[in-house]
Amino acid sequence: MTGIDQYKKNKRSLKSILLAGSLLISGLLSAQQPKVLQHGAHRVGKRTDVEMATWRGYGMGQFIHWGVYSLFGGELNGNYYNGAAEWIRSWKDMPNGVYDSAYKQFNPSSFDATQWAKMAKQMGVRYVTFTTKHHDGFCLWPSKYTDYTIANSPCKKDIVKQVVDAYTKEGIDVYLYFSIMDWHNPDWRYDLKTKEDSVAFERFKLFTKKQLTELLQQYPQTKGLWFDGTWDNSWKKSGAFTDTLEQYLKTLHPGLIIGSRFRADEFGNRHVDATGVLMGDYEQGWERKIPKTYADVHGNDWDCVMTIPENGWGYQKKWLGHWKTTNEILEMTAQCVSLGGNFVLNFGPKPDGTFRPEEVEIAKEAGEWMKINNAAIYNCEYAGWEKQDWGYYTKKTNENKVYMIVFNVPVSRSLKVKPSKNTLVDKAYLLTAPGKTLSLEKLDYDASFIQLPSAQYKQPFVIVLETKEGGEKSDEQKAKT
Repeated sequence: MTGIDQYKKNKRSLKSILLAGSLLISGLLSAQQPKVLQHGAHRVGKRTDVEMATWRGYGMGQFIHWGVYSLFGGELNGNYYNGAAEWIRSWKDMPNGVYDSAYKQFNPSSFDATQWAKMAKQMGVRYVTFTTKHHDGFCLWPSKYTDYTIANSPCKKDIVKQVVDAYTKEGIDVYLYFSIMDWHNPDWRYDLKTKEDSVAFERFKLFTKKQLTELLQQYPQTKGLWFDGTWDNSWKKSGAFTDTLEQYLKTLHPGLIIGSRFRADEFGNRHVDATGVLMGDYEQGWERKIPKTYADVHGNDWDCVMTIPENGWGYQKKWLGHWKTTNEILEMTAQCVSLGGNFVLNFGPKPDGTFRPEEVEIAKEAGEWMKINNAAIYNCEYAGWEKQDWGYYTKKTNENKVYMIVFNVPVSRSLKVKPSKNTLVDKAYLLTAPGKTLSLEKLDYDASFIQLPSAQYKQPFVIVLETKEGGEKSDEQKAKT
């Protein structure tokens, strides 16, 4: 190689290095620039209005899955569907024609919305979410935008109106479940791959907007909408529309609460947008699971929706596998509230409109406990105290009261309490015996032992802690080790 050739080679290498460096710097600068989204979250942090404060303080809610699918109860020709019963239309052995004509037999002669609402009231429920339309597309209200409704069944009653009116009368707030995915509508698409798909889905979007408008106008008591069936590419590719629709619905119904399942940003992200900010008024990702720590909720409002059997939402003739006891349900409620969320328990009424005996019993037993101990559940929040093995802390919002909801009593009957920084326990007593102070044995670092009376505890109970500011540590405690 000549000197000139070597010079040219070195020059080319230098240019390549400079170009690579330039691209790297450009990439780093670009990565440092925050993304500006047109259809991402429109708010950072929690809503601070009255409606959302009410939602935040509910503590316990009820979910009801009911529709044509209850006629099958998860069973077809002697075979039981090992999954959510309301999905049976999508089961490979279920002829669509058989399912789509089943509404002609839907006639719940024993349905009584007042009895439903009274059972929920006795249980301690503060809000209910009711399925107006599931993935099958059958409407439990007489929608004028489709013939596939309760009005054309033998029932003919406006089920949604009866539920809304009965629960509202009992002082229970109503939220309406609505599935975007609609197996009955010919314009529904899972994806938009052709021009014909896009044209059909434009019609479907207009249909959806009309039905949602209809629900809010016909049932103005509604506090919020709970969406499902929004995970397919067709909806995820409609970020601009979903954003516009959400804003329209909130203009139509000021104060309306909508969770994070509804819409997508322009990149198809759901729940959380491309910048990592929650879209919606609360996080809906906690389905049949509970966060392990407060950090897992990322400072968002949230709730957990839970089934009694494993994955059993709509009515199932057989509850396969484990189903939860009342004490399990109560512990899940306490755990959710202790982490700043609400707990929502699902019920799946039978085709005649009544509940399973197991559901009735759980509602009754949970209600008996809630009647005595609801102060530790309603209008409570995350306390920020160090978790102990005996159970869960909740803190009364805007008060200096912390509740210990005790599920596991140590053999020593000594319950360790470790407050948050600059907080001291001033007084402790059983919620059921406010006049009898429990002894506090002081430990290092502002911790204490609460000694329980010698008694047998057959169900969870609550201890009230009255607190005050303090907790300044001694010089010896501050010393480094």
